[in-house]
Amino acid sequence: MDIEAALGSLPHAPGTGRPVPEVEPGLVERWRAQGGELVELLSQVRERCGGVAAFRLGPAPTVLVTDPQAVQHVLARHPERYVKRSHRARLLIGDGVMAATGEAWKRQRRVLQAQFTGTGMRRYEQRITAAARTTAGRWDDCARTGRTLDVGQEMRRFALDAIWRALTGHPLDDATERELAAMEAVGAAIPTLPADADKARDAVADDLARIDAVARHAIEAARGATAGPDGPGLLHVLIDAADEHPEYTDQLIRDELVTLLAAGHETTATTLTWLHLLLDRHPAAREQALAAGGEGSPERRQAIQALVHETLRLYPSAWILPRHAAEDDTLAGYTVEAGTDLLVSPYLTHRDPELFPDPERFDPRRFTTPNGRPAQPGAYYPFGIGPRACVGLQFALRESTILLEHLLPAHVPVFSATPTKAVWGITVRPDGPTAATLAPSLA
Repeated sequence: MDIEAALGSLPHAPGTGRPVPEVEPGLVERWRAQGGELVELLSQVRERCGGVAAFRLGPAPTVLVTDPQAVQHVLARHPERYVKRSHRARLLIGDGVMAATGEAWKRQRRVLQAQFTGTGMRRYEQRITAAARTTAGRWDDCARTGRTLDVGQEMRRFALDAIWRALTGHPLDDATERELAAMEAVGAAIPTLPADADKARDAVADDLARIDAVARHAIEAARGATAGPDGPGLLHVLIDAADEHPEYTDQLIRDELVTLLAAGHETTATTLTWLHLLLDRHPAAREQALAAGGEGSPERRQAIQALVHETLRLYPSAWILPRHAAEDDTLAGYTVEAGTDLLVSPYLTHRDPELFPDPERFDPRRFTTPNGRPAQPGAYYPFGIGPRACVGLQFALRESTILLEHLLPAHVPVFSATPTKAVWGITVRPDGPTAATLAPSLA
């Protein structure tokens, strides 16, 4: 869908706006002295200056964008003015679609887009269901024996199995799972790696070699195999793309494979982990979802999807979306000069009390009640919006819903302890283990 054509365009009159309101330097200095998280600073910036606000971490101001109209302007209406620069995870994902720019990105996006809509999703739904049944069987065993499991690890294992099946057509085996743990190790190391690219790569060379070996083996196996009864896997699609696009070398196929593996499991696993923790604190929400229709009914599915959406409102897949102004612009009446860095934050937009009353409260009914949430574009965007919105968002929503349809009616995790803080990286994840035993659901 051409969002700009559908929504029209805001007037573009560079230099005619007012200066973006900027917080006083003392606020940033106090934040630095306290060693706080970036989200704490950004929350104060928004509270003081509103949905388009500036602050300085260096000599030039950075503009924070949380107002829905401004979000829509930056991400959906004028992506050519507000561009995505080098991705923080390029060391891991190379030139995959998340990091690509320009014509290369457009081409890679087209190759993948059809796989995550319509026929493509129906094909992969069978593979997702198989991964969900495997997880449900493991949970049945734990419930029967009283064995403790870690919910976060279980969600990561399920999500990795689901995307691995979608890519290769095969279930995730234990050896591959162990090797792919290197992706998480590299992702965790990225914020602390040296700025020099060669030194950064050297610091995680062993983990990158493990990931490359898995990718190389998967690509070789896919080339030597025919498509299964439910059609080709995503990896076959990437290999076949080389027939029309010679730039799909083994290196680019590796980069796309690792991008899909990394992005396709970490965000879903984190969302599902938060959801289980939220249901532990709000058991009535579980009961309400399971009371909505019978097993497999549209009403039950809608209620479970509302659980997922409300979790994504509180903990969006990417809590912050960096952009760079490629040209002068007027944004929500304010002048933004070329060269300005912007931070668009779904996390802060979703917690704006003017958009979501009592925003800290977990209330899935926001997504099932008419007028329960704001209708304007840019108010709810856990996967981003516009041309660079997450290509796999339908896959993520379907796998989350399918797994919960299997787990929620059968088991209730009883946590021995729950994390009290969050870790702010590319995603927002619980800080600490999530050990639990399983009690029978009373639904």
